[in-house]
Amino acid sequence: MTNTASGRTAPPSSAAGIPVQPTADVQVPPAGSSAWLSNYARNRKLDYFLSGIPRDADILDVGCADGWVRRWAQARGWSGLVGIDLRSPADIVGDVNCWRELGLTEHSFDVIVAFEVVEHGDLAAALHALLKPAGVLVATTPVPRMDWACKLMESAGMLQRRTGEHTHLVDLRDYPGFHVRERKVKGLVSQWGVLTPT
Repeated sequence: MTNTASGRTAPPSSAAGIPVQPTADVQVPPAGSSAWLSNYARNRKLDYFLSGIPRDADILDVGCADGWVRRWAQARGWSGLVGIDLRSPADIVGDVNCWRELGLTEHSFDVIVAFEVVEHGDLAAALHALLKPAGVLVATTPVPRMDWACKLMESAGMLQRRTGEHTHLVDLRDYPGFHVRERKVKGLVSQWGVLTPT
């Protein structure tokens, strides 16, 4: 909640500027549980980024892992979400850079979700090709100069351990082929961005 000029408290806004009410039915694990900060951040990301997205949007979740974004979204009325990852249980198993071979169509998604993914590879061209010209890329990635702190928090069990090396750390303001509509730094270590294709 934030204070407005009138002194009243306003609800937080989504990336699209629509007021958001935090999801009441999401349980955040206690601080002593494994990767509790990552689990808390997941819920905050979903509330923030997806709340302003139309329920009929075609969404691609890149690096979907076990499908946690899909489960959250389907429980709230989204139906057009497809997940891609290098391993099962993704809807599409393969490298997003090979999108044509995987049967995906150019400019076919309204929204691409890339939570903690772009730091793992050179994905900008593929994401740009798959996104509709008026679409949005919602991404989270470590602040490049703070990746060392992420490693420490992973070691302490506060963040989930990385699934691969961070070979492509990038400031989202410099993400190739995209213009930043909004970028925030969260907890000094994570960038949250809403980007549009250029």
